[in-house]
Amino acid sequence: MHIEKKLGLLLDVETTGLGPKTDEVIELALKLFSFRSDTGEVIEVLEEDSFLREPLSNSARRNYNRAFKVHGIPYEAVRGKSFYDMRVKKYFHHADAVLAHNASFDRSFLYQMYPEVNELNWFCTMRNIPWKQYGFPNGKLITLLEGHNITNFQTHRAMDDITYLMELLKKTSPKGNLYLQEALDYGPMRKYQPAASQSRLG
Repeated sequence: MHIEKKLGLLLDVETTGLGPKTDEVIELALKLFSFRSDTGEVIEVLEEDSFLREPLSNSARRNYNRAFKVHGIPYEAVRGKSFYDMRVKKYFHHADAVLAHNASFDRSFLYQMYPEVNELNWFCTMRNIPWKQYGFPNGKLITLLEGHNITNFQTHRAMDDITYLMELLKKTSPKGNLYLQEALDYGPMRKYQPAASQSRLG
């Protein structure tokens, strides 16, 4: 029997703040894996990488200390570093589906650096799965990790977050499906519209 394999990409960013126009990505983690398209079963992790970069804009540098309280990445760790763009783009090129927890956040930041991410099929593991219907108080990653006995501690480092997220997506939902399958079955997100989000902000 032929099993159709597809490639998924889990990713997470750490940033200097919440505004994609005024803040910047300082850490990016990527995990490329194969999965069964019929069941959502993860077959194997093919490649993974984590990158750090120093923010360039004045606004992002100004906001660094506030963001440090969340991610704990000292400025010395990112000083003089930049992403290996060709390697990052290779991950995007291979992916049939890109998944992130609160994907609209990650995508809005990555779009500033790599506009081609808007052409990819993005799936949000926070919004595409009805976590509240399944009895969880919210869709925060740490809440779900605790609820599934994966971990009760979140480092807010990008590679740690996607490693835990992958463990979560391998679990079975109350409906009897793998969570990865449910996230994919919900369908891909609409394209990011930076102009629309700008005008809403006035």
